[in-house]
Amino acid sequence: MVRSQLAQPAQIATLMRKADVVIVGAGFTALSAALELSRRSFKVCVVEKDAEPGGLAGSFRVGTERLEKFYHHWFSSDTHVLDLVRSLRRENQILERPTRTGMYYAHRFFRLSGPKDVLCFTPLSFINRLRLGYVALAARRVKDWKSLEAFTAKQWLVKLCGPEVYRVVWEPLLVGKFGAAADEVSAVWFWNKLKLRGGSRGKAGQEVLTYYKGGFAALVDEVVDQIRLLGGEVLLNCAAQTVTAEQGTATGVRTAAGEQIEARCVLLTTPLPVSAALLAETCTPTYVESLRKIRYLSNICIVLELSRSLSSTYWLNVNDPSFPFVAVIEHTNFEPPSSYGGRHIVYLSKYLPPEDALYRMSDHDASEFAIAALRKMFPEFDAAWVTNSTVWRADYSQPIVGLHHSKLIPDMQGELKNLYLATMGQVYPEDRGTNYAVRNGMAAAKKIAGSL
Repeated sequence: MVRSQLAQPAQIATLMRKADVVIVGAGFTALSAALELSRRSFKVCVVEKDAEPGGLAGSFRVGTERLEKFYHHWFSSDTHVLDLVRSLRRENQILERPTRTGMYYAHRFFRLSGPKDVLCFTPLSFINRLRLGYVALAARRVKDWKSLEAFTAKQWLVKLCGPEVYRVVWEPLLVGKFGAAADEVSAVWFWNKLKLRGGSRGKAGQEVLTYYKGGFAALVDEVVDQIRLLGGEVLLNCAAQTVTAEQGTATGVRTAAGEQIEARCVLLTTPLPVSAALLAETCTPTYVESLRKIRYLSNICIVLELSRSLSSTYWLNVNDPSFPFVAVIEHTNFEPPSSYGGRHIVYLSKYLPPEDALYRMSDHDASEFAIAALRKMFPEFDAAWVTNSTVWRADYSQPIVGLHHSKLIPDMQGELKNLYLATMGQVYPEDRGTNYAVRNGMAAAKKIAGSL
């Protein structure tokens, strides 16, 4: 449960609510914007259809601790979210830890946490190991990401490191992430991933990641409490149905319960196709269709609670097309098992179209499917180790970033006057992530404050 009674369903009011700004969604983009606007003395009203705030950083209980439904961490270079934490005076809650990254290839496990590990990666010849290491250096040298927009990730990577390195290392990861759309993915998307991970290194070259004490839900609580203390509202179990407008100006939001929330500005932080549906009654068909041009993948995340550890690796990339998940993320090699009553937490995640058979499986069948797959990778693994499993699904989890993707991204200023959009699909050239959600929310708040 979220603190300060926020998990109670929003009451259906007969009177019209009024605010300076109504914000649809309660992920980190929405909450960051709401906090910034509240600090500037604007009255905000956040409406969220789910029973808790946080969006994809939503949580569930594991013992006495809350755990993210979908794995989360920050990189040490994630300055925007760290600035948010500092603004709340919660720096002492930031946890930095070195992590171990690995790869499963040809039925073998390889460590790939630093430069020395790359030189020892025997599936590649020595010259190709050097080429693999060069990719990270080349990514840092790119000064203008727009120069990559005309190239696919495959074209760019083959040029940088050759076909063999691409076949062994990068192609399985792209296919595992994007499936049939892998060959369409832009070089910009891949460049950003390399740049981000390369910038989160300790002095010895090992990857250093950051977590929040008590989980991301604890940070969400802190932000929500601050919004409320400053006079804002966060309404849960409250689904927006349509944006209202008069004479080309956004005037608020009508909820599925029939309540009208009147506002001087409207900020949509929902995925672009959802935003399109909210605007179908008030914007032109051409504009509404433009918001549907970016395609998305859904995500299924199976969380296993184990009585013992699978390995010592936090993030294990799987370069084996027979394994149905792109990575095995053992969260308790990052945040220790003692946080979860001695349980070992493993995430198995897959991005996929919503019509995929795995996405449509029952929770029980999806868990059994995951357990059977793990047994093939870890022969010593026994299903008896599994003390609990939980399955989470989310639509619109990953935008498919293709060539010249920048041309598809809508402006933050919407077609209606006083309408703004700040969504995961608009953080390009960066990819989805809490850090960029915070950055986007803060930028939207400053733009809205200026207009008011």
